[in-house]
Amino acid sequence: MSPLNNDTFLRALLRQPTDYTPLWLMRQAGRYLPEYRATRARAGSFMGLCTSPDYATEVTLQPLERYPLDAAILFSDILTVPDAMGLGLYFAEGEGPKFERPLRDEAAIRALAVPDMAELQYVFDAVASIRRALDGRVPLIGFSGSPFTLACYMIEGGGSDTFSRVKTLMYDRPELLHHILAVNADTVAAYLNRQIAAGAQAVQIFDTWGGALAYGKYQEFSLAYMKRVIDQLVREHDGRRVPVIVFTKGGGLWLEDIADSGCDAIGLDWTMDLAAARRRVGDRVALQGNFDPNALFARPEAIEAEVGRLLASYGAGSGHVFNLGHGISQFTPPEHVTALVDAVHRLSRAYHSV
Repeated sequence: MSPLNNDTFLRALLRQPTDYTPLWLMRQAGRYLPEYRATRARAGSFMGLCTSPDYATEVTLQPLERYPLDAAILFSDILTVPDAMGLGLYFAEGEGPKFERPLRDEAAIRALAVPDMAELQYVFDAVASIRRALDGRVPLIGFSGSPFTLACYMIEGGGSDTFSRVKTLMYDRPELLHHILAVNADTVAAYLNRQIAAGAQAVQIFDTWGGALAYGKYQEFSLAYMKRVIDQLVREHDGRRVPVIVFTKGGGLWLEDIADSGCDAIGLDWTMDLAAARRRVGDRVALQGNFDPNALFARPEAIEAEVGRLLASYGAGSGHVFNLGHGISQFTPPEHVTALVDAVHRLSRAYHSV
């Protein structure tokens, strides 16, 4: 693999000095880009993109051709993991992801086991292909859903507004949910380690639904299992530390607990104040975030003003990776992303010269 030409992102995650605040965007390769839509049409389906290393490489690199971003992120989906467990992932038109065989009875739950990683070889092949194509331009991020977020889909059978099935199981039969989460955690750890071996230089755990849990339940059913993942991860590869980012949407209540999980950085959604978050975690971890994705619909001047506000909130020094507070909307004007990236790179230098 080629040496890195731009390691600003990795250094920021480790709270090392940088010349500016690096940025990447959650879902940066996606439907807001016309070139992505064209590639998806050629692939025939979303899973056609995910399961083809060539297509996954092509769409991963598309945003980097448009914008001077500081990291690439593997193009894949968090639900490839439960699909490999035999739950039968499919995408219903207009309804999002579904599972043919959700975990609805004790026998199915007890039978759940860590899958053979060969079932996910197409992901590892994509990681290796992307690393070669990047040729050292910027680092590559690997990722997985958190054990709890994966369990939500596996039990509900798809997306949910209430999570009534998973929460009922949590209160009625906590031992069964703990079994699912333990299997998920060991699977996620193996999955991320294989991504690291294939070339991922940082990894993010997407805990999209952890914020739906009550206080105490978050620590028991989400955070404890992310810590179980982190404890098993390879933390150094090719002579360099592999940083781990934990992103719990709605997790601002628990920053101190997340900082103690063993991660290198915490992803923040847009509800958090960066200055307050920095005070709370101190120098234990870096922070990533937290521009409101809907602010990208505003005028470029307004986008720049919001960038300036967030940079000022974090203040001078290292340890901040600029990002959105959640994934970019498919309706975002691509030229507004140009305004965001330009503003971050230009305005942030003032905070790194002291």
